[in-house]
Amino acid sequence: MANGARRTDGPPGGGRMPGPAGRMMGPRIERAKDVRGAVRRLLGYLRVFRKRLMLVVGFAALGTTMALLGPLLMGQAIDHVLEGRGSEALIGMVLLMLGAYGVSWLADLAQGWIMAGVAQQSMFRLRDDLFAHVQSLPMRFFDRRPYGELMSRLTNDMDAISRVLSQSVTQLFSSGLTLIGVLVVMFVLNPWLALGSMLVFPMMMGLVGFVARRTRTSFRGYQRELGALNGLLEETYGGQKVVLAFGRQEELLRRFRTANAQVRQLGIYAQSYALLVPPMMGILANANVAVIAGLGGWMTVQGLATVGTIAAFITYSRRFAQPLRMLGDLYNQIQAAVAGAERVFEVLDEAAEPDDAVLLASPAPVRGEVSFEDVTFAYDPEQPVLENVSLHASPGEIVALVGPTGAGKTTIVNLLSRFYDLDQGSIRLDGRDVRDFARGELRRHLGVVLQQTFMFSESVLANIRYGRPEASEAEVEEAARLVGADSFIRRLPDGYHTRLVERGENLSQGQRQLIAITRAVLAAPQILVLDEATSSVDTRTEVQLQRALRTLMDGRTSFVIAHRLSTIRNADQVLVIRDGRIVERGTHDALLALGGAYHRLYMSQFRGAPAGQPGLREDAGASQPR
Repeated sequence: MANGARRTDGPPGGGRMPGPAGRMMGPRIERAKDVRGAVRRLLGYLRVFRKRLMLVVGFAALGTTMALLGPLLMGQAIDHVLEGRGSEALIGMVLLMLGAYGVSWLADLAQGWIMAGVAQQSMFRLRDDLFAHVQSLPMRFFDRRPYGELMSRLTNDMDAISRVLSQSVTQLFSSGLTLIGVLVVMFVLNPWLALGSMLVFPMMMGLVGFVARRTRTSFRGYQRELGALNGLLEETYGGQKVVLAFGRQEELLRRFRTANAQVRQLGIYAQSYALLVPPMMGILANANVAVIAGLGGWMTVQGLATVGTIAAFITYSRRFAQPLRMLGDLYNQIQAAVAGAERVFEVLDEAAEPDDAVLLASPAPVRGEVSFEDVTFAYDPEQPVLENVSLHASPGEIVALVGPTGAGKTTIVNLLSRFYDLDQGSIRLDGRDVRDFARGELRRHLGVVLQQTFMFSESVLANIRYGRPEASEAEVEEAARLVGADSFIRRLPDGYHTRLVERGENLSQGQRQLIAITRAVLAAPQILVLDEATSSVDTRTEVQLQRALRTLMDGRTSFVIAHRLSTIRNADQVLVIRDGRIVERGTHDALLALGGAYHRLYMSQFRGAPAGQPGLREDAGASQPR
């Protein structure tokens, strides 16, 4: 489409962020829905790299084995000294210890380097899948969600997952292998001391389980509220001029503080439990050392163990507690990543738009005949927007749509463009149902210029080429001259190569409108839709644009949505829409002579509404989508 942009009116309440006020009675915890499913699907992105993961596991096993040899060699060295053996054996033991720890360090380095590459490639695939899926979602999905909340899933939640995959997976591998290795070595050295050291283990596992149950759901709630806070920020920054114009800074500050406090409360609640783990693990680990020292001392006196064995056991007991303590340190990240993964997979599970129709082998050229046949549609099933609407536009005709805000004018365009599929009836293009067209093919025949234009953070040239990327620079300049945009574009710092800031804020609204119209001119579609396309320019520029648009519309079917009736006097048809129905249709002169709704609207605009005869705008029910 020449000026692809989303619908500006939307269903009632669609895309609005619920205000966070009134939720300060305490953190509202959202239960995790499917933790195992989220983890299983996340691991699915790692399975593609099985061979590299096997290398990671191999290096982790090597590093863990070498690290576990250290305490064993230390115990033997102590026994050598106490038994009065020669210094050569002691030096050999020390060198073996240094070698073991050196190999362990190199193995840890290798597994970390490999896992970093695996994690980033997995995140690349997940981000790519998520962004591609978002592009395939229907407009109804975006109507239900604030932009900031969706952006939070694309950024904050993805970052939480990335941190865990990059940093924590290798640590979890090593921790698991260390736990198993320590248990094996301890039972081989002395089964009774090993059983004694296990006394504290159930308490450690109980502590981890207790924290897990209370942090997982709170981290999910934290991520949700952070998304709502981002939605408020995005909404505020986007409408900063309106905020300043109406002096609403204090109200917005109050809303932000309320939402920010909710995020703070949930963050404190989640992290307070998680932060219990490290100190509690330290206490239990020290208690375990005391148990081993007491039991080991008695066994040494009884001749059942050596001093070196007791020293090795104390070291191993600390090694045994270290993985659990590390898990406690990582718990914040792990829980945030699981909550983030659930939220990301929720988006991936949203139903995409139905597949496009299969294109004909040789589709016939589009002539531009458009017909609506008893079309009924509702964004919300409880509030129909269009009811039994029928219209016909012959190729090359100009059809004007007028009526109050909320009557359904833009909805007609949305249905023609297949941003939404109708509920009843049919829409035909050259006699062929639009649902039989692939969406991309259908939209290539449409050029839409909306009242609220959208500019991308690219050059002016790229923005104009958006609907026709293969166009030459000369063709772009010719289209701009036709519209009257060439002169102001050449006055920009780098002319057509001037890069626009976000949303084109370094241009005036009128200049953005001129570029949007140039975009439509360059795309040269067979069907044009002009939604108040000249409303943002001055009167002199409007006259120039009207001349350019008449040239553009020549031979093309055009739908013109207008409130200023001066722009539609030459339309072949004028359709007056009210409450989702066409109440009048005819030419400008015929409808004026009829003396009905169109006549009242005309009189209210150009001469003032007669007493007792309200203009059409005053009849409008503005609660429905436009």
